[in-house]
Amino acid sequence: MSQTNRQIVLASRPKGEVTPANFRLVETALAPLTDGQVRVRNHFLSLDPYMRGRMNESKSYAASQPLDEVMIGGTVGEVVESQNANFKVGDKVVGMGGWQEFQTVDASQRGVLQKVDTAHVPLSAYLGSVGMPGVTAWYGLMKIINPKAGETVVVSAASGAVGSVVGQLAKSRGARAVGLAGGADKCRYVVEELGFDACIDYKQHPDVRSLSAALKAECPNGIDGYFENVGGIILDAVLLRANAFSRIAMCGMISGYDGQPIPMAAPQLILVNRMKVEGFIVSEHMEVWPDALKELGTLVATGKLKYRESVAEGIAAAPEAFIGLLKGKNFVKQLVKLV
Repeated sequence: MSQTNRQIVLASRPKGEVTPANFRLVETALAPLTDGQVRVRNHFLSLDPYMRGRMNESKSYAASQPLDEVMIGGTVGEVVESQNANFKVGDKVVGMGGWQEFQTVDASQRGVLQKVDTAHVPLSAYLGSVGMPGVTAWYGLMKIINPKAGETVVVSAASGAVGSVVGQLAKSRGARAVGLAGGADKCRYVVEELGFDACIDYKQHPDVRSLSAALKAECPNGIDGYFENVGGIILDAVLLRANAFSRIAMCGMISGYDGQPIPMAAPQLILVNRMKVEGFIVSEHMEVWPDALKELGTLVATGKLKYRESVAEGIAAAPEAFIGLLKGKNFVKQLVKLV
């Protein structure tokens, strides 16, 4: 086993768009384990939009990513050394290992590492459909939108790790699922492989009026539920087509992650339509994770929940892959393969 750990740290805070210069690759020596510790060789690193917000030094729902420390991030891997009776060499685990090849943790801390079964669910899926993105989709749809059969649910970033699960779960509940994605290839994937009823290429609709007309065509009975990942003119267009008593699950606002303002053109429609608008952070709802993961794992294992992964190779590729994610270059779940 290598005695060196390669890591990506945050070198500086972005001013506007993220650049490679905001990151630095470092190498550190692996220290011997102490009692209770476990060492994991990370196999995959998850890259997710929330990381962009953490890079800012501003008020948010979580602490900012400290400078000169390993970037935060979910990982899956294999135990390669253990001084903890609850974990043995060879165990497959999921945790928040960060942007690094190895993680060393005190495994006596509850929840810091979770063993996973890879007999029916691939290891990488625990960072996507059967992980945080999947549970995020499950919570926002089930607990906030709560669609009824025959209702229409719209999902922005529909080809992404979260949005792709939202639409499939909505269909399983008998709802009509309409996605928004950037580009013909993504829209084709959303409809033909994921089974959405329709998908609108927002790049073909540069203004609210055009996008609202496209939504009207694909949602002839209006919009009952909206899963928000983007904000901006997409939210404005959805509000124009929203039904009375519709529900919005506010998951992300990626259009403003680089510091741009996100004005709303007609917020009065929330009142006019008596809409429920609720933001949520899935880590604050750990009580639903067992039920959500049970359903998601079963659906993936039986082939009823489809997913796709974009994979970058090697820890050094993480910064460019992350920048590409923020620009919408990835296809569904963005991972970095570390072994």
